[in-house]
Amino acid sequence: MSFEKSVFINCPFDDEYKGMLRPILFLIIDMGFEPRIALESFNSGEARIEKIISIIQECKFALHDLSRIKSTKVGEFYRMNMPFELGLDIGCQRFKGDKWSTKKCLILEAERYRYQAALSDLSNSDIAVHNNDPADAVREIRNWLCTQIQIKVPGSTRIFGRFTDFITDHFNELESQGHSKKDIENYPVAPLMDDIKKWTLSNPWHL
Repeated sequence: MSFEKSVFINCPFDDEYKGMLRPILFLIIDMGFEPRIALESFNSGEARIEKIISIIQECKFALHDLSRIKSTKVGEFYRMNMPFELGLDIGCQRFKGDKWSTKKCLILEAERYRYQAALSDLSNSDIAVHNNDPADAVREIRNWLCTQIQIKVPGSTRIFGRFTDFITDHFNELESQGHSKKDIENYPVAPLMDDIKKWTLSNPWHL
């Protein structure tokens, strides 16, 4: 996929975030973009930071979800991977020049203004709030991408409905192949993206 249609996803990878990540992946693919994420491939011999830098350079668009940077337990540290990768993305846009100067990013949070306690330099930035609700995340990202390249796609409610249809079909297909419920819950990102692409091609939307 081209630089112009690639979207870097910078987000948590914990189990609790799966319910947010899957509809985001579906949305991006259903809109005709290519999601790029560190989990798209696994190579023990490749340093993760090098993979992330490479992906950032290959994407015009980026989503940075900072909703999980705050520690939630006593003795737990702030999760700084997401802000760090946001900084890499902004640095690429500001300093690399050429086509990279056209890079765009959307910052996501669960609550408005909460991020300012840790990242005050972003105090004047536009932040999309998803309230830890996948449907809200789909709405915010869909609307943002539409404004960036002026495309016409179905509304977020319809796209989220298509996502739930996909999840049902996907679950039934995997179950018929002998996957357990636990297998399906832990289905890897790379084949999931492939399956989303196949489903959206077989079930195109019409305005």
